[in-house]
Amino acid sequence: MSSRYLPYSKKDVHYDNAKFRHRSCFKVIMQSLHTSNIKQDCVSCSTGKLLVLLMILGIACLILTRTSPAQSVVGLGKDIRDTGEGKVTVFGGSRLGKLLRRPPRLPPRLPPEDSKSGLSLSSESKWKARQESVKKAFVHAWLGYKKYAMGYDELMPLSQKGVDGLGGLGATVVDALDTAMIMGADEIVSEAGTWVETHLTSRISQKGQVNLFETTIRVLGGLLSAYHLSSVQAGTNSTSGGPKATIYLETAKNLADRLLSAFTSSPTSIPFSDVVLHDSSAHPAPGELSSTSEVSTLQLEFNYLSTLSGDPKYSIAAMKVLEHLKGLPKEEGLVPIYINPHTGEFSGQNIRLGSRGDSYYEYLLKVWLQKGANRDGNLTYLHDMYEEAMKGVRHLLVRKSIPNGLVFVGELPYGPKGDFSPKMDHLVCFLSGTLALGATKGLTKEKAMKENLLNFEDLENFKLAEDLAKTCFEMYSVTSTGLAPEIAYFHTEEYSEGDLDGGNQNSEYVNDIIIKHADRHNLLRPETVESLFVLYRITEDPKYREWGWQIFEAFEKYTRVDSGGYSSLDDVTTVPPHKRDKMETFFLGETLKYLYLLFGDSSVIPLDKFVFNSEAHPIPIEGAIKKE
Repeated sequence: MSSRYLPYSKKDVHYDNAKFRHRSCFKVIMQSLHTSNIKQDCVSCSTGKLLVLLMILGIACLILTRTSPAQSVVGLGKDIRDTGEGKVTVFGGSRLGKLLRRPPRLPPRLPPEDSKSGLSLSSESKWKARQESVKKAFVHAWLGYKKYAMGYDELMPLSQKGVDGLGGLGATVVDALDTAMIMGADEIVSEAGTWVETHLTSRISQKGQVNLFETTIRVLGGLLSAYHLSSVQAGTNSTSGGPKATIYLETAKNLADRLLSAFTSSPTSIPFSDVVLHDSSAHPAPGELSSTSEVSTLQLEFNYLSTLSGDPKYSIAAMKVLEHLKGLPKEEGLVPIYINPHTGEFSGQNIRLGSRGDSYYEYLLKVWLQKGANRDGNLTYLHDMYEEAMKGVRHLLVRKSIPNGLVFVGELPYGPKGDFSPKMDHLVCFLSGTLALGATKGLTKEKAMKENLLNFEDLENFKLAEDLAKTCFEMYSVTSTGLAPEIAYFHTEEYSEGDLDGGNQNSEYVNDIIIKHADRHNLLRPETVESLFVLYRITEDPKYREWGWQIFEAFEKYTRVDSGGYSSLDDVTTVPPHKRDKMETFFLGETLKYLYLLFGDSSVIPLDKFVFNSEAHPIPIEGAIKKE
């Protein structure tokens, strides 16, 4: 017999069901008499008839003389007791009264999960408090940057100084700006916005070499997102602060006009990797090659700028890259990580979804999603390329570890005919969220299933998304600090190395994950919490929030610098870990933003109305937001 309580509600107490209907003493006695042999014997003689009559009269008298609780005020010593289920009146003046008192009719007990209102309120309160903790961490990171490195690209929190590692455009300021808007940190919005208005235009016109890709995703993307959020404040908590929205748009156009030289200087559709801002010139990287991910991770930003400015030149230049890549040979949709801008051809055979390959696959999907209702026009090829590539990933790159079967995505350093490498960068953890997003197009899984929107490929990709999220989380929990290494290897039948575990001997997967000494650093990266955020939004499964909270607590415990800011770590397998003295811009722009959104209301920056660029700057899907 099931131990669960019966699934009835209070309305069922009035239902005339014999299992729950109480019968009076009179009915019990009369039914007994009616069905027993005594009845037959007694009624056969006059004495018996007299006895039956007296018994009936006596019972009737008792029933008529019973005092109801509402009438019993004098003479019966009324006692009102709180039973926890409401007050019950007990009469202590007569044992007969107690005997005859009708017991209260209580409804069947409900299972705990059927009483959700209190639990949901408590849960929401918990997650709001945790979201506030993330906001406090963001403020702490910003205050350290503001105090020691304002205007520099990055903070060195231990040295308490700034460093320009991204061309000197104040990358942390712009990366953090829309995070502050989403969090409602108005003072920071004002400080960052004022700096952009006062300093960034002159920086753009005076600075030298910058990387096209990094500058586009961080600075151009940050400016465009800030423009949108400050002009419509869609889904943000921000109420005031910063300059007029047009300042962000004009600054973005100024920067993009100079970045266009990377496209116009190249003899092919593949842009050069480096731009000299002050004279709007460009040149290839040392070695003459560009990263495949870098040239294919520019389109969201340039497309949106064309939409806002009304000038198609930005979109035309960027989209030519993807159109060119469409015609190049691939291995089941997978591509090498280098491309030659002089020839327009891929270079080498190295295939991976880590560094230099990752966001190529991400933008195939997101640029298609960006077009909204128009995505099924001339851009269908992007979705086709994405689907083919994901089939290739499942066929060529996905393996399971031993002994416990963690699903991971490896590499083919020498192409599909070469040896498989069980190496997975933390960067690959973006793929889990991308797969889930590609399956439901930003809708919840429940809604997509109800509307019959998921085909077999979508379901396969979604299963892989969930499996990879589990693996990426275990890359954190397997270490002594609870923080993931930059790179992990996985124990397989073909590959094993001893004494290179993560240090947490309590982890179930301590023998599945191998962490080499050179790969044990942590750069405060966002990819895992990004995927947890996307998966929570789509599945509404609270485990993704819980995993995210564990990761945030580890960041707080081991990377926080008391004087201000957070620091990268040298070795996540030892406690206490040595700090690296660097706070990457993406910690404010991505990691803390995704954690804040993970713990918050799903209506803020909804996935069916925005796409996040590779630096977590939300860009509206065409036609999804009424007011630009």
